[in-house]
Amino acid sequence: MNDTPRTTNGMPRRRFVALFGGLGAGALLTGAGGGAAAATGAGAAAAADPSCCPCPTDPAPPGGGQNPCPPAHLQNLCGSPTDSDPLWQDVQYCTQGIVPPSGQKPNCLKTTPNYVVLHGKPENPHNYLLLPSCRITGIECPFLVTTTVANYWHEAWENARRGGDVPVQYDNIGLGINSQAARRMNQLHIHMAGVRESTQRRLQALEAAGRVAPQPSQWGDPQFRALVTGADGSGDRTYRVLRLGTLTQNLFDLVNLYVVRRFGLDMAGQTLIVVPKMTAAGFAGTFYVLNSDSSLPSGTDTCDHLLVYDK
Repeated sequence: MNDTPRTTNGMPRRRFVALFGGLGAGALLTGAGGGAAAATGAGAAAAADPSCCPCPTDPAPPGGGQNPCPPAHLQNLCGSPTDSDPLWQDVQYCTQGIVPPSGQKPNCLKTTPNYVVLHGKPENPHNYLLLPSCRITGIECPFLVTTTVANYWHEAWENARRGGDVPVQYDNIGLGINSQAARRMNQLHIHMAGVRESTQRRLQALEAAGRVAPQPSQWGDPQFRALVTGADGSGDRTYRVLRLGTLTQNLFDLVNLYVVRRFGLDMAGQTLIVVPKMTAAGFAGTFYVLNSDSSLPSGTDTCDHLLVYDK
């Protein structure tokens, strides 16, 4: 699925990293225990700038209104509403009724002020996508690490879980996002799919052996990096493994703060996978959050090795 590495929306990679690193250093503050970061700078501008379209900029959280979208000055990093990406065109059809130029109308499974849910490809009962109603190209968008962004991971879980509005019909559920280079479409989309039972067992075995980071601040520590066998037959890949009790924290912010900035990496190169812990009694109330990139030995920049889309 990998695309050829490219510049970030026309901006040279080196300049993007400098701008993004500047945002992180100047805009993020964390509390004890790795809580969600507070935003200033670009994040505060996003909350106040009404120029972002087509999303309204009401700062109320999900359930109480629409979250703000990236402000106009971030369009070169996060995408423009006039872009022609096919997934973005699908979102515009679901939220505004604008028929894509191809004439092919997507099946809008769920539409809210903050996100839409579509079928993944191939279409089946355990392959869905959650996409922001804002124009956000992907994980490289700096707006994602601010406190004004909607919590798309929490919304994905609430939809994909058993009893959710668009439940994933698979014994074990996985949520994932690809790096910029590994994705084919340039509208942020969280995959809601399955994971193999062997993946679930491996993660629980790592937790029992003390190989899963208990706090976000420890996420990148060497003892919490582990090999997990891919569901696609691609062999073992190295992931940084974290345990969280909830998905109320901003996962984009956490990986930026405790992995990307800590090790001088590129946010655009990261992949994230969330695997809810399951037991015989059902959901165990915690989540395994896996991160990887090409800087790790046997690392990967795609979630596709672990997620099950078509079997």
